[in-house]
Amino acid sequence: MATINKGRYSADVGADGKVLFLIGMRINQLWRPWKWLPVFVAMPRMLIELQKDPSLGLVGTPRTFLSGRTILVWQYWESFEKLEQYSKSMSAAHLPAWRAFNKKVRDNGSVGIYHETILLSDAAVETVYGNMPLFGLAAVTGAVPARKRGQTAKARLLGDDTEAPAVEPY
Repeated sequence: MATINKGRYSADVGADGKVLFLIGMRINQLWRPWKWLPVFVAMPRMLIELQKDPSLGLVGTPRTFLSGRTILVWQYWESFEKLEQYSKSMSAAHLPAWRAFNKKVRDNGSVGIYHETILLSDAAVETVYGNMPLFGLAAVTGAVPARKRGQTAKARLLGDDTEAPAVEPY
């Protein structure tokens, strides 16, 4: 069971250069599992490969979310360069899966895929976690009491602590 950090915490500085990578799929035609199932089973193979070899660049533990027909895998990477290297590596699981998708179902509409790549910067990232185990960016960079980074989102993001918090800090 995860240890709950009681109170309010923020991710420690250290986001510079890291990447938040959101990747997933949407099952558009449930009645055609032979089209979407190969896409569905490809992701766990890649995640196992990435977690077994930290030198590939995945940082921390990926999180998977399901919402209706859409599956999202939330990942943090050391850098964009590591993410790009992995995606194009001839010896990794991703490129064969990507090529198979493009050969079989890329434009038939049975399954959709997506990704979003977000370059992180300490100057552009604000976080707060209340009564949570290490989660999200804090699981990658470590956590500090929110008061160390600021009691408001504006203070944590912009360094402007001139406004009182709307809710009493805890």
